[in-house]
Amino acid sequence: MEMQRAVPLKCGTASLPHEALLVCLVAATTAAPQFFGRFGRPYYGDGKHIAILSQSQEGPDGARFRYAFQTENGINVEARGTPGSKGQSNIDGSFSFPFPEGGTGSVSYVADENGYRPESPLIPTPHPLPAHAIEQIRFAQSQGRSG
Repeated sequence: MEMQRAVPLKCGTASLPHEALLVCLVAATTAAPQFFGRFGRPYYGDGKHIAILSQSQEGPDGARFRYAFQTENGINVEARGTPGSKGQSNIDGSFSFPFPEGGTGSVSYVADENGYRPESPLIPTPHPLPAHAIEQIRFAQSQGRSG
């Protein structure tokens, strides 16, 4: 049996592999994410420049630092870093911001070797456990300790 050499199928003046490549390129460019605003991220603001009313910064000096700023639209941010027990920077800070419909939201936080712990009335809290549920948890813990 004699082997025949493969000849590219011709469609007009371009060979089929070139047309397939063209179709793939058109599909890829059409399916690519479209650009929203600047740098390709969706932009939801009105484009208004927000001025910084005050800004201060100290450091960093190792794990020690302090910064704060306030903007004309009511955002306030401040944070302070101190050396932690494991060489990390422990951070104690807060931020507040205005709600579009009025009022202000605020969050205070600590970030240290025990993790990030925010405190705010905005953060939902679980309801208290009923007495029988606490009793069951204690019973399960005692069973786990006894083996």
